[in-house]
Amino acid sequence: MLDARQLEALAAVVEHRGFGPAAQALNLTLAAVSLRIKSLEEHLGQRLLVRGKAVRATAAGQALLAHVKQLQMMEADLLAGLQGGAESRAGAAWQSLSVATNADSVASWFLPGVAPLLQRHRLLLEITIDDQDHTHDALKSGEVIGCVTTLAEPMRGCVAEPLGVMRYRCVAAPEVVQRCRTPRGAVSPHRLLAHPAIIFNRKDALQDAFLLQHFGLKQPSYPRHYAPAVDAFERAIELGLGWGMVPEQNLHGRPGLQEVLPDATVDVTLYWQHWAREPLSAQRLTQAVKAAAHAALPPVAG
Repeated sequence: MLDARQLEALAAVVEHRGFGPAAQALNLTLAAVSLRIKSLEEHLGQRLLVRGKAVRATAAGQALLAHVKQLQMMEADLLAGLQGGAESRAGAAWQSLSVATNADSVASWFLPGVAPLLQRHRLLLEITIDDQDHTHDALKSGEVIGCVTTLAEPMRGCVAEPLGVMRYRCVAAPEVVQRCRTPRGAVSPHRLLAHPAIIFNRKDALQDAFLLQHFGLKQPSYPRHYAPAVDAFERAIELGLGWGMVPEQNLHGRPGLQEVLPDATVDVTLYWQHWAREPLSAQRLTQAVKAAAHAALPPVAG
């Protein structure tokens, strides 16, 4: 049997990214936390943490961390059931769920879709924002219980369910679009690449996908601004600082954003990856996420 106090220590060290902060959160001494981790590693016969400036879990530690989160959620569901299932009544305990998603999804359909569930069942969300091609890393490490991702292949112990398609269009301020066109009105890729691209972060590859798909250019060189916030990202484009890829649903009523190449889109298929064995609260979140996506996004082809 695994020791609950040792598991609690492991989860705290990973969550707070260090032994000192974990000890403070658990109201224990640093030596006590270290001893619990050491005893757990000796019991299992393998390292669970990589020590360093930033403590992180090993593959075994990640698997154990996911197990801890499942136990905590199952316990919370059990307590709610023993209280008559009235999770939403005043004074009932709040339960925390951790998820990972891309910024465009959380701003447009994810939060509006799950908000009623969170309020009804007193659920708290801890959201990790990352590029949609990388959110599954947080699920793999045991940090979250589910993620919005482009990864269609289910990870070990998980299920991948199609959500829909996020459709992106290349836009810029009207004056920038005009400068990207030849005297005959055609879009010149060379003129386009003379202007900076507005990119969400260094993991964002949408602009490269657009250039490859519609101009046949493979990772060309061009100047770039990085703006890792949805409002700042779109505002930078409106201010004429450059061109960028914006979700189709964000363009309605935005005269300051004009398509560079009309009807040229980049479609990103999204999936909800989550534990195959989910506690009740996680099951409810999965159903809410799927319903929200299906209501807001075009369906996955085929």
